[in-house]
Amino acid sequence: MGGVTSSMAAKFAFFPPNPPSYKLVQDEVTGLLTLSCFPHRENVEVLKLSTRRGTEIVAMYVRNPMATSTLLYSHGNAADLGQMYELFIELSIHLRVNLMGYDYSGYGQSSGKPSEQNTYADIEEAYKCLEENFGAKEEDIILYGQSVGSGPTLDIATRLPRLRAIVLHSPILSGLRVMYPVKRTYWFDIYKNIDKIPLVNCPVLIIHGTADEVVDCSHGKQLWELCKEKYEPLWLKGGNHCDLELYPEYIRHLKKFISTVEKSPSQRHSSRRSTDRFEPSRRSTDCFEAPRRSTDRREKHRPSTDRPDKLKTNDKLEKIRMSFDQMEKSRRSVDCHEKSRKSTDQPERARKSVDRLDRIRAG
Repeated sequence: MGGVTSSMAAKFAFFPPNPPSYKLVQDEVTGLLTLSCFPHRENVEVLKLSTRRGTEIVAMYVRNPMATSTLLYSHGNAADLGQMYELFIELSIHLRVNLMGYDYSGYGQSSGKPSEQNTYADIEEAYKCLEENFGAKEEDIILYGQSVGSGPTLDIATRLPRLRAIVLHSPILSGLRVMYPVKRTYWFDIYKNIDKIPLVNCPVLIIHGTADEVVDCSHGKQLWELCKEKYEPLWLKGGNHCDLELYPEYIRHLKKFISTVEKSPSQRHSSRRSTDRFEPSRRSTDCFEAPRRSTDRREKHRPSTDRPDKLKTNDKLEKIRMSFDQMEKSRRSVDCHEKSRKSTDQPERARKSVDRLDRIRAG
């Protein structure tokens, strides 16, 4: 019985796009790798990485010269790098972070087959690459796990005590709990996030849609309650499993979170006392107070199966771009105003001005 249930959980967890959305292209002169559907960009590097389990995975690294943090992004179960490429570029720009994304074994042009243990080896190799190839330090890395990607994210997080922070986007309690309302953890379950998140010591932001039809919002709520160092969660009212990036609150909240965790620990705790950004004492019944949203910023409600053939990728990316661009124009306007002030703390003042603008927009 256990083997059957484990097999069912694994089948739910992994839906690699078939066929993959991209091919790898290698320049004959330089040897540089690119994704077939995108031209070469100076700040984007595509790599092949060999894991300890014998598979070769594809990863991409997006460099931002203004970055002080690096985001290691583990995507959801029905996507690959070709589908995530433009979103990764946008996130790197607007969050001012370096970003590494990777395809799990059996996804995109990565070799092997998808499995729980393979994804653990995959994220380990991506993390190792960040340290060895790009000089990232543990304390400067933010892990980002979307849906099934919350599994490898929390697994490696339990072994990295100095991480800067974690973002969990529509996370799961465990593979089995997505399908059955079980009250205990069974040995044959996969991605036992419910047991791992209490072991994480860094700040954790959880983002979940209240209308998620694939992974119920109760998963995110329970994980938030189990966090040691809680950050104000983002429950997007009406948000489904595949459309959270379309909400203006999504990028605003992420920017505020990253700005907070990039402060030194002493500054962070001082901010926590003065602004109550971290809310460990907030009652769980308050969790579903969703931020106000602009209803014209997302697509009409649709059944969410987390399948790429059900997504209108181009429309989605365009709406993300529009939302990001609108915020960027406002930021530039504030930045231009701040440049006229000749002060040694100019960057900090500009950042505070943007944060004030974000709070006004958030209502």
